[in-house]
Amino acid sequence: MSEVANDVAGSRTSLPTADGVSVRRVLDSSVLEGTRVLAGESGLERPVTRMNVMEVPDIGPWVRPGELLLTTGYALRAEPERLAGLVEELDGRGVSAIAVKLGRYLDDVPPAALRAADRLGFPVLALPEHVSFDDVLTEVLTDLVNRQARTLARAEEVHRHLVGIVLGGGGLPDLAAGTAEALDVTVVLTAPDGRPLATAGDLACLTPGLTDGTGRLRIEDPAAALGLHEDADGGGHALVRVAAGSLDHGRIVACTRGRRLNEEDLQALERAATAAALVVTRELAVAAVEGKYRSDFLRDVLLGRTEDAEQTARHAEGFGWALDRPLAVLVLEPDEDPGDTRGPGTSTALRPLVERQATALGIAVAARDPRAAVAGYSTEAVALVGVPPDGDLPRLVREVVAAIRGEGGGGRRPFSLGVSRVCSGATDIAAGYEQARTAVRVGRQVSGSGAVSHFDSLGVYRVLSLVPDTAELQTFAAEVLRELAGDGEDVEDLRRTLSVLLDTNLNVAETARRLHFHYNTLRYRISKLERILGPFTEDATLRLDIALALRVVAMRGLR
Repeated sequence: MSEVANDVAGSRTSLPTADGVSVRRVLDSSVLEGTRVLAGESGLERPVTRMNVMEVPDIGPWVRPGELLLTTGYALRAEPERLAGLVEELDGRGVSAIAVKLGRYLDDVPPAALRAADRLGFPVLALPEHVSFDDVLTEVLTDLVNRQARTLARAEEVHRHLVGIVLGGGGLPDLAAGTAEALDVTVVLTAPDGRPLATAGDLACLTPGLTDGTGRLRIEDPAAALGLHEDADGGGHALVRVAAGSLDHGRIVACTRGRRLNEEDLQALERAATAAALVVTRELAVAAVEGKYRSDFLRDVLLGRTEDAEQTARHAEGFGWALDRPLAVLVLEPDEDPGDTRGPGTSTALRPLVERQATALGIAVAARDPRAAVAGYSTEAVALVGVPPDGDLPRLVREVVAAIRGEGGGGRRPFSLGVSRVCSGATDIAAGYEQARTAVRVGRQVSGSGAVSHFDSLGVYRVLSLVPDTAELQTFAAEVLRELAGDGEDVEDLRRTLSVLLDTNLNVAETARRLHFHYNTLRYRISKLERILGPFTEDATLRLDIALALRVVAMRGLR
């Protein structure tokens, strides 16, 4: 078929591929020797995945992204000035370039079209007179076919290698190592919220800011969007979702230095994600069975249903837990989501959330105490953690909480945590469990969502929390504090003054220093407070009532 006939009646010759080849590489084909770049040289790295021959003036609706469009200009012979608008339209539709054979129907490309091409980075090519469209289509499409075949072969090879790891019983660390070796990249496997589950390779190649200070992938960041990303240092990274059906099990992140990842890498990474989904599904099934035995046994320990401490410790050893040592009980409960209009969650609705938070708690604790016991129940996650050798339990708790929370983001549900006193062994765990549950409940009342509370630090709040009639507590506070029990900036300021004054045991000079008041200003405030509350500076019983009333007002859960 002649080239004129192609322009008038020909059809697209195309082969979708994973990545295609760049316009620059297409120009290296021997059949295109002598082709000139008339404009849009900055776009020579655009990928070519298809070939098309222009057949009608209104070609726009028929083109596809990634196409290299060939034309003799026959369709525009009467109106060459339309080429400028065509360049704009083709670029908007994702076409990679247009190659024009000049001399038959168009003597040259209008300057307006060349200016538009340079501005858009849209390559406009001038084909030599001797070039045949049939030869161009054959050679370029052969290159694309061969590239796709190589991509599929590589992906299949990676798939077989990784499935072999899975069938051999390998876990996520083995899969990460196998993927890193097969693709020559660094690999990070994460949970859905970005917490790293397994890594392989040099993590220094990860783009700065892609992870937070705890190592969590910032999945809310644009740099963590699925697909390929180019890095400023010449390297690149790619992200693929690990999913089984509608369940999101996390991400696979691959990165490298010195080369940019391409669609071949992305396809191979998607095969790795399939293998990872198999591993996660298998581990979840195994964990569901093992977890039931573990959680049932731990529940008996927490409720004091085990009598022989030595036998309990030996049984726990079978699960890899060490209970015959100083321990602390940690209870984690998800907080209510203020954006959830359905109201407080039921235990059934909370279970998937608690399971995720229990997993996060287990990972954070295991990194610091591999022999800790962790289990998730319907509304809470519990961990029995060994006290550090230096005895700094608060530091350990801070590290665990920081690891679970990351630096925010990731769509995480907030939680509160309660910490018991130190338990000397298995026989004290039941009491410690009740202490931790009390701490998380009272801590949330006092500090609100996200509280981390140690039982020993609750003080009088622990006693107040035992009063079942919260309305009576509120009435008590209102009767004692009178107008100071209300809201408002001035009222809160006076309560702050009163609280510091009581904390300093009525030391006026020290109170003035802490509040940055002048001595006389504080004396005036004390007179005002006594007019409202009575002579509390002289009446010790009244001071006790006021101190308790201030604690009641501070308990947010009573409002």
